[in-house]
Amino acid sequence: MQELLTKYFNYLLIERGIAQNTLESYGRDLRRFVLFVQEEKRFTNLREVTPEVITEYLVRIRDEGLAANSMNRSLAALRGFYKYLLREKIIKENPLANIELAKVWMKLPDTVSKEEMTAILAQPGTQTVPAIRNTAMLELLYATGIRVSELINLTMNSLNWQVGFLIVMGKGSKERIVPVGKVAYDCVRRYVDEVRPKLMEKKSTDVLFLNRFGRKFSRQGFWKIVVGYAKQAGLQKKVYPHTFRHSFASHLLEGGADLRTVQVMLGHSDISTTQIYTHITRERLKEVHEKYHPRS
Repeated sequence: MQELLTKYFNYLLIERGIAQNTLESYGRDLRRFVLFVQEEKRFTNLREVTPEVITEYLVRIRDEGLAANSMNRSLAALRGFYKYLLREKIIKENPLANIELAKVWMKLPDTVSKEEMTAILAQPGTQTVPAIRNTAMLELLYATGIRVSELINLTMNSLNWQVGFLIVMGKGSKERIVPVGKVAYDCVRRYVDEVRPKLMEKKSTDVLFLNRFGRKFSRQGFWKIVVGYAKQAGLQKKVYPHTFRHSFASHLLEGGADLRTVQVMLGHSDISTTQIYTHITRERLKEVHEKYHPRS
């Protein structure tokens, strides 16, 4: 089994071009599954794994308190692995063919309302060097829904200044194009013209957003900025960089955007990943109905 895992990881890395972080996550998930099969079921051959064994494994890791997003990733890792085994004719039937992750395991992403987002975006201001930079970063994050890792890795060539589009290198080295919007565009333009040269000093770098040392931001550094401004805005809920991505998708759908368009902008390869945001919209509609309808 370990030999098959090694071959599969090589396939993901070389042929599929899967990002290193994703590869490591899948590796942990699949090794845990193989350990379960070997120790609990005493199987030495993957052909012996049945749908019942898969279900038992998923129930086991759920009961151990695995988070909803980790559950989804574990199932995705297993699906990919068994599709590979089927393609290589190592197995004849896929035991995951009819297994779906139960809705009870799904957790809606954390979002903030449009009003709460406006309050957060207003916190940095535009009076100092860090304030102008931070406003540009937050506005761009909300305007495009990009991941924090994508934000801190943007370069001067990532933004098409003529047409106002952001060229993003996402997971698996997949490139996508996302509109920026006037507010975020103007904020980033001001940062580039007035602030970035001061942060660079005599250094030479094409990284778009620079910290006070003239270097690329760390995820931790930007995380602290977001958390700080959320508290400053008086929000009681926890707000992280990824909350901006979730809110971006939710607000677009609330405004009438179609699911396929949001999927493309988020860079989701499967539309089912994007569909979770429709649940948020439904929850929001329910809240409004209960609050304002006389019979609720």
